[in-house]
Amino acid sequence: MNIKLKKVLSMVTLTGLIAASVLSFGACSSKTKLIIYNWGDYIGEKTIDNFKAKYPQYDVVYRTFETNETMYPNLSNGYDVIIPSDYMVCRLIEEDRIQQIDWSKLPNVEKNMDPMFRKVKYCEDQKISDSVLQYAVPYLYCTVGLVYDAKKVTIPEGTTDPKAIWAPLFDEANANKVGMYDSMRESIGVALNYLGYSINSMDDAQLNEAKELLIKQKAGLHPTYGVDNLKGKLASGEVSCAVAWSGDHINTLDRLEELGKSDEIDLRFALPTDSNWSVDMMCVPTNCKNYQGAMDFINFMYDPQVALENCEFVGYSTPNVATRAMLDPEVANNKYYYPDEATFKTLEFYYTSDKIEEKYTEIWNTVKASA
Repeated sequence: MNIKLKKVLSMVTLTGLIAASVLSFGACSSKTKLIIYNWGDYIGEKTIDNFKAKYPQYDVVYRTFETNETMYPNLSNGYDVIIPSDYMVCRLIEEDRIQQIDWSKLPNVEKNMDPMFRKVKYCEDQKISDSVLQYAVPYLYCTVGLVYDAKKVTIPEGTTDPKAIWAPLFDEANANKVGMYDSMRESIGVALNYLGYSINSMDDAQLNEAKELLIKQKAGLHPTYGVDNLKGKLASGEVSCAVAWSGDHINTLDRLEELGKSDEIDLRFALPTDSNWSVDMMCVPTNCKNYQGAMDFINFMYDPQVALENCEFVGYSTPNVATRAMLDPEVANNKYYYPDEATFKTLEFYYTSDKIEEKYTEIWNTVKASA
């Protein structure tokens, strides 16, 4: 082959490689980034991969947080979907930090969301409460109670009395064996509920009493503070009682079975009256850059099969009526996980306002800084 022909063929080959590279780069660069910000351990193992397979046009970035209060300062980072709790949703609406949902893009939600969530009073401000579903879609929900090892901690059978249920968390006989959420609303709420006060109290004397109780608990019982780490400590037996969302109880039971410790540890859940129930909700921040992707993700999460795989893995209660009908009846009919109307009436949402946030933050900072 002569030299000129070799050069021509080489140029053709090189041009083809460049073209292929450009096409390949173009295919990758044509993907639109979709950034999702969710709680840790709060989605099915395959949910994101399944979403990517169905919507290959999105380059999905998935990030996590531990509490509403750690999520809040990071909202300027440009997330497309965030999943805060109800009281934080109300705050974000009031501050114009989230934008309205386009329900015409959410046929799965329209079809499958439990109508109950249209009647809930999410916050004290009725106008804000009435607007919540214009801005947010229920993701999963739970109640707040005590998870305890019945072989080490005794709770009167069938009691719903807050004093009796929360007592092990403040009993020095359980020193070094107590778990508390590293979250101001949950921990202060437990103290207030134990003392017989509203979990939304703004009474200075009541709040001071709750603060002193938590300081005394920290000094005398040396509780383990955390969120996701508490599930592992309950399953291993390092912690014998802990404040817990109902979904964490289910999740921890699964861990016990995996560890082969179901016979060693008898983990039960007790729900006191006047405790909290909460709804975590999918929202779109006002600085979202991929609104259509956000709608596609929210709608995808309400596919009954997707929601089933998600809530079975996570353990929390689904607002999807089609999915609930597919659950194990022992779970779907458990009033701790899916309260009946009478039980719901005994529970409270956390409310929020600038004054509440300021006062509770000051209390929590004092507790955490105490010796």
